[in-house]
Amino acid sequence: MEHTSFISFVGDHLSQFLSYTAFANFTIGHAIMMIIGLIFIYLAIAKEYEPMLLVPIGFGILVGNIPFYPGLKVGIYESGSVMNYLYFGVLQGVYPPLIFLGIGAMTDFSALISNPKLILIGAAAQLGIFGAYAIALALGFSPAEAGAIGIIGGADGPTAIFLSSKLAPDLMGAIAISAYSYMALVPVIQPPVMKLLTTNKERLIRMKPPRTVSRREKIIFPIAGLLLTCLIVPTGLPLLGMLFFGNLLKESGVTKRLADTAKGPLIDIVTILIGLTVGASTQATTFLTTKSVGIFALGAASFIIATFGGVMFVKILNIFLKPENKINPLIGNAGVSAVPDSARVSQVVGLQYDKTNHLLMHAMGPNVAGVIGSAVAAGIMLAFLY
Repeated sequence: MEHTSFISFVGDHLSQFLSYTAFANFTIGHAIMMIIGLIFIYLAIAKEYEPMLLVPIGFGILVGNIPFYPGLKVGIYESGSVMNYLYFGVLQGVYPPLIFLGIGAMTDFSALISNPKLILIGAAAQLGIFGAYAIALALGFSPAEAGAIGIIGGADGPTAIFLSSKLAPDLMGAIAISAYSYMALVPVIQPPVMKLLTTNKERLIRMKPPRTVSRREKIIFPIAGLLLTCLIVPTGLPLLGMLFFGNLLKESGVTKRLADTAKGPLIDIVTILIGLTVGASTQATTFLTTKSVGIFALGAASFIIATFGGVMFVKILNIFLKPENKINPLIGNAGVSAVPDSARVSQVVGLQYDKTNHLLMHAMGPNVAGVIGSAVAAGIMLAFLY
């Protein structure tokens, strides 16, 4: 009897142990998400597509899709778990403003200050946001969901996370993954659109070298930028306030240690946390839905529309500019907020047609304008839809 009782005891506990393993709770959905996570890691390491983003996100997808027995407080959606505490910064929109602080501290707005009309290109590229918003509405998404999805077209992951945390928390994982995925694929998505919309003559336009910007102008810009944008769109204050504050730390010349911290250790820590937790939020049980597939399709459309808007705006603007002041339409794509990747795309495509025509310094103008533009657009969406 004792022997039988021992075997039963061992059997019961072995059965209980097996029920707690991932294998007992594994589904085809988890396998699909793990493959996606591995693809992200492969693209980051082998192709060097945004490795600072795709490695944490890809690994986070693996972490988030290891099945577990409910109630153990290990999942990102389980209250009291470590991952849930880390995810708090995403849910409550804490991480994105800190990212913007670092972006501001590392951004040089000289190209934009020297040629202010380039900010119009950054504004025109936000067409992707409102275009995707309209399409999402037509497909049956609610206005709040459509607004959160549309922000993908700004090519700004932190802004997408910030807005979706307010308007559509349940779609945040799909929106964030879509935004960061297409940011990494900017060198693939944008060039065909740019080439299709421009003529060979337009691609060869040489722009005047930007003028030298004084230190005083660089200091005044973040202060004036904060007052101008946030007095009009106060809802953009968490992002725009931190962006311009970080830039003032950089340009003031007296807070170098703070600027170095913001653009170095701080932004690196927050990037790790935001990437890992956003990736982990893609649990197959909550992520694999028809809405997620629709969001990915809309994300691609928004990037294409944004590139179209930026390039076509430059072509229209050139009609009214003197020959010596014309702008190369190839920098129109840089109006999206993927800094500095979209500006690099302008440079790469431009050099394909003229090995001596360097567009990077010009493209940085609309590129940093796109950062401001996407935050303003997010503020507008938040004001109307929250």
